[in-house]
Amino acid sequence: MTASAPQRETPTSPARKRAHSGKARRNDAHEIGLDALVGHAGYAVRRFQIWIFQDFVKTLASVDIKPTQYSVMTVIGANPGLTQMAVANRLGIERARLVHLLDSLERRKLVKRVKSKSDRRSHALHLTAPGETALAKFKRLAAEHERHVEDKIGKGNREKLLEILGGFT
Repeated sequence: MTASAPQRETPTSPARKRAHSGKARRNDAHEIGLDALVGHAGYAVRRFQIWIFQDFVKTLASVDIKPTQYSVMTVIGANPGLTQMAVANRLGIERARLVHLLDSLERRKLVKRVKSKSDRRSHALHLTAPGETALAKFKRLAAEHERHVEDKIGKGNREKLLEILGGFT
């Protein structure tokens, strides 16, 4: 087997045209080398997270619910009466961000805050009746999203991934 001679650039070759037009840079994301990033778990997890969030948002676009809103409503639905602080701590959300998120869910009449009788500074969180109905729909759509994840990485890999990441919940 002999090595082939390098291909010459002709005056009309695509590479030469790109070089002369200032477009020799690699613009296709898949053409750009990642070097050591290929072996970094954090980079791979972040890229997967981006894909997951994009798919979640697309799958639940019809109900205009974001991943964090869904998480908050799910925890409130499973634990009625939790305080804002407890929800923030459990989900790792900054308190100020949670306040804005709850404000938006309250405006949509999905969540309500009830002042605590024992501590006037504290509020117990509850889903409203429309919030409970909406959460049931959100969960059905989120299950569809999870099927997309399974289609992307395979059922066994999805189960392994949940097992691996379970230590971080």
